Amino acid sequence: MSKKPVIIDTDPGIDDAVALGIALYSEELDVRLVTTVNGNVNLDKVTYNMLRLMKFFDKQVPIAKGAATPLIVDPVDASDIHGETGMDGYDFEEPDNGLLLDEHAVTAMRREILTSDEPVTLVPIGPLTNIALLFRTYPEVKQNIKEIIMMGGSTGRGNSSVMAEFNIYADPEAAKIVFASGVPIAMAGLDVGLKALVYPEDSEILKDMNKTGNMIYHLFKKYRGGSFNHGLKMYDSCAVAYLLKPELFEVTNCFVDVELNGALTKGTTVVDLKGKMNRQPNVNVCIDIDAKEFKKWFMESIQKCI
Repeated sequence: MSKKPVIIDTDPGIDDAVALGIALYSEELDVRLVTTVNGNVNLDKVTYNMLRLMKFFDKQVPIAKGAATPLIVDPVDASDIHGETGMDGYDFEEPDNGLLLDEHAVTAMRREILTSDEPVTLVPIGPLTNIALLFRTYPEVKQNIKEIIMMGGSTGRGNSSVMAEFNIYADPEAAKIVFASGVPIAMAGLDVGLKALVYPEDSEILKDMNKTGNMIYHLFKKYRGGSFNHGLKMYDSCAVAYLLKPELFEVTNCFVDVELNGALTKGTTVVDLKGKMNRQPNVNVCIDIDAKEFKKWFMESIQKCI
C-alpha cells in the first residue's frame, strides 16, 4: 500500500509537536514538507521549534518558513497557553538549519504539490494564512490537492473570543478564502478537540514509554490547553486522527463560512448544520469523537515513535 503524500502546515506549539510526531512515525503517511506560520508564537519562534522537533524526531523532512503576519488583522499569539517559546518545558538540543529551505513556504508547497505523482493532502494545524496565500497566488495547485484536513473552528462557542476558535480568529480573512476555495475540506475543531483528552494517568504512562513520550510528558506539564490534572486537550492530534482513522469521528457535510464584520463575533465559523442558508455544503465537519477509542489510538501512536 502506498503512503499518502502529506504537507503539514503548523505553528508549534505543544499540541502541534505531539501531532507532528504521530504523523512522522505513521506507516501510512509520507510527510513531504512541513511549513511554518505565525500563530501560537511568532514565525521565528515556531520555525526554530520546528527545526528542534525535526532533530528530536531524527527525520529529514524539509521545512519552509511561511507567513510572519496574518493577511489583514494584527497578530495574536497563544504564549499564555504554550509558554514564551511556544514549547516550554523540555530541553531540546540545538538544531542545525540544514533542513530549512531558502524558498518561502507558499513556493515550496506549490512545487511539492505540482510535482507529486498523486494528489497531496494538506494538514494545516495553525492559522490558515499560508494556505490562503497559496490558493490566491497559485490557484493551479488545487487540481492536485486531494483534501485539506484542518484543526480549527467550532460549531458553537470559541476559545479565543466568545465565539471564535484560535486558528480562525488569528487570521479570519485567510480562513474565509480557504473555506471558499472549492477544495474538499474536513474540519476538526473545538467540538472534538475538547473531548480528545489525555489524563494524568496517561501522562504517567507516556513519561516512561519512550523518548517521545517523555518529551511530551514534560511539555504537558507546561501546557495550559486544559488542566494537567483533569485532562489535556489534544486539538491538533484530532486532525491527524481524522486523516488516519476517520471512523473515530461523527461527521456532517454542511456549509461553513467565517464572520469578518461582527464587532463581537469576528473569526466565528458559521456552521450551517441545518441548511438554513440554502448554500452548497463545502466542509465535512467533525461534530463528535469516540473519546475512548481516540485515547487508545493516541497512546498506540506515541508508542510507534522513537
